[in-house]
Amino acid sequence: MTTLVLIRHGQTDWNVEGRWQGQADPSLNEYGRQQARRLAEEQLVLGLDALYSSDLRRATQTAEFISDALGLSIVPEPRLREINLGVWQGVLSDEIQAQYPHEFQRWHETPLAVKPPGGEDIPTLAARVLKATNEIIARHPEQRVAIVAHEFPIAVIICRSMDLGLEHLRSIIPATGTAKEVTVTSPLK
Repeated sequence: MTTLVLIRHGQTDWNVEGRWQGQADPSLNEYGRQQARRLAEEQLVLGLDALYSSDLRRATQTAEFISDALGLSIVPEPRLREINLGVWQGVLSDEIQAQYPHEFQRWHETPLAVKPPGGEDIPTLAARVLKATNEIIARHPEQRVAIVAHEFPIAVIICRSMDLGLEHLRSIIPATGTAKEVTVTSPLK
């Protein structure tokens, strides 16, 4: 049994503006840094055995607060990156809807069957995230491990830990600067 503490990075200005981040690399804003400090305090009380993070700046910056508080090294894991949104990265929702109305509609109605132009689809994201997560679980049996990542990777892990299909992703997306614990007893599928 491994306990995964799934931490979504703190807020960025792009979160506030409604820009689609994907694998673009904005920094935390001041509120995001406050969220990261709070998360670090929570994990200091509860303790961790290991700390993994997406290599994107907003996740790494969040993980650094936790690392400093607990004295743990951050293990960077690029497979925990957010979904690649291709040409939609850095663009506002209204602009995406205006420029790509058909794809935008399909993304909301049948997200598993579409990918943003130049990006990746959700099944591809899920495969890479689950492979990384299962390796982490195998390395840390009977331990409490933090994974600092993004909305879609965390939602994938939660869905699969609950034996839910990926069509439930959107209903499970965590808010920025929050943590969710899941306990796993076997590899996620």
